[in-house]
Amino acid sequence: MGFYNRWILPQLLDVAMRQKNFVPFRERTAGAARGRVLEIGIGSGLNLSSFRPDIESVCGVDPSAELLAKASGRAAKVGFPVRLLEASSERLPLEDRSFDTVVMTFTLCSIPDAGAALVEIRRVLKPEGELLFAEHGRAPDPDVIRWQDRITPVWKRIGGGCHLNRKIDDLIRAAGFRLDRLSVGYQKSAPRPFAFFYEGSARPV
Repeated sequence: MGFYNRWILPQLLDVAMRQKNFVPFRERTAGAARGRVLEIGIGSGLNLSSFRPDIESVCGVDPSAELLAKASGRAAKVGFPVRLLEASSERLPLEDRSFDTVVMTFTLCSIPDAGAALVEIRRVLKPEGELLFAEHGRAPDPDVIRWQDRITPVWKRIGGGCHLNRKIDDLIRAAGFRLDRLSVGYQKSAPRPFAFFYEGSARPV
């Protein structure tokens, strides 16, 4: 891991993820979680304040030790147990069917093998469990898609592996989920190649 990825990128990600336009997505997504919760890509722990105080526990997974160090400070301020794991989402060190809810916010774009991570999420979810997500990804407009495809090879190098052109709903379905709810659309606060958001919930099939 180079100097940029270890020391600069975690600071940039923490600042970028604190944008005000992300807050409603965090509150709706994390706020709907119940029971034993797994957060994929917990990062610096920005979702922790949005979880309901009556959830059983949160297990947060992230590959960045530097971001997890920030998350530990936020975890100390909530009223439910929080366990932080430095691990890859493609190989979760967790038991089958052990979580009631999995939460993902703005993280599927940066996982190297998003399909493998979603298969792992399905494995650790209880049969009646729920995946809650808010992500950005591939837009429906051909002109925007062309820009997303052009920008992504460079953007992922400086943005922690972030892909602008992943079609989130198709990835979730392909991993063995049924989409119960899906809302999509552009956010006005960013250029269109960066601003097509997917929000919803899914269950294992």
